[in-house]
Formats: sequence, structure tokens, C-alpha cells
Amino acid sequence: MLDADVGAVTDAAIIDRSVRDPEAFSTIFDRHAPHIHRYLARRLGVPAADDLVAETFLAAFRRRDRFDTTHPDARPWLYGIATRIVGQHRRDEEREYRLRQAYVPATSEASHANRVATVVTAQSLRRPLLEALAELSDGDRDVLLLIAWEELRYEDVAAALSIPVGTVRSRLNRARRLLRERLGGAPASAIEEVLGHG
Repeated sequence: MLDADVGAVTDAAIIDRSVRDPEAFSTIFDRHAPHIHRYLARRLGVPAADDLVAETFLAAFRRRDRFDTTHPDARPWLYGIATRIVGQHRRDEEREYRLRQAYVPATSEASHANRVATVVTAQSLRRPLLEALAELSDGDRDVLLLIAWEELRYEDVAAALSIPVGTVRSRLNRARRLLRERLGGAPASAIEEVLGHG
């Protein structure tokens, strides 16, 4: 059993302990499953995410003895596993993008007109943006969505995808350039609306 103050224990320490005490790994699931589920749901939809979050943690559990314990936070490692699982389901991804609904948060009356304009513009951009996302290479799309949706730092994306930080930067620049070319002068707020930034 882990210490009572499990919140102060690093992910690395818990994973290391789970090699000898498999039940300890449940703490990693409890800490990070909501983040991984949200990421998978945004990539593939909620029904697929329900199954794939379990698949992600099962893969992580099986590989726990290979986790690099010099990294105290397991989330980049888990995002990397989840991203590879998404890659296995790539053919279904385009269809799921088209079904995804944008989240529209409540707005004050003062900003209502601006918000309506953003939502209307976003709705008109949805199809071209989703087509542009589908045209990105798998690597460029993975980097863009980990940064746009999960708000990971470049270093965390690099760890998640096992690539250098410089590659993260170049993939993100390439993805942004393609989106700008495809969407012309679309406002950034409308693009963020379609990507799911509420």
C-alpha cells in the first residue's frame, strides 16, 4: 500500500513501486485517466475514448518496468501511448472529426454579438478546417492537437511522441502554415472555436 499522503509521491515513484506491487499502479490511473480520456474523446469521440482509455492504461501497465523514472510526471508518457493508439485508429479519425460538436460556453450580454459572430464564423470554417486537419501528416496533426487541446508544453509533446523539441517546433509551424493557407484570413478565435478551445 502507498503512503497515506499519496498526492506528494511522484508518478515515477509510484510506477517504480508498481513493478513490485501492481496494485500501486491504480494511483496513476486515478491521477491521469481524466486527462487521457479527454484527449482521446477529442480525437476519436467519447464512445471510442471509453474503450481506448482502458487500452492506454493497460499498455502503460504492461510497460511500467520500462518507464524512465528520471521523469517525475507520467502524463507525457501516457499521452505518447494514447497518441500511438490513436494512430492505430486513423481511418476512423476523419469521420469522428466531422461529427464533433464545438463547445459553446455561456457569454455575457455585452459580448454576445461578438460571440455569435465567432460561432457563426467557426461553423463556416468547420468543414475546411477539418479537411485541412485531415490533410496534415500524422506527426504534424499529433503535435498540433497535443498543444491546442491538451495545452502541453513543447518539452512534454517531445516526451510524449519521443521526438526532439526542435521537431515539435517544426511540425507545429508546418501545421499552422497549412491551416493558415487553407483558411485564408480566418480569425484565430474562430479557428480555436473549431479546434475545441471554448
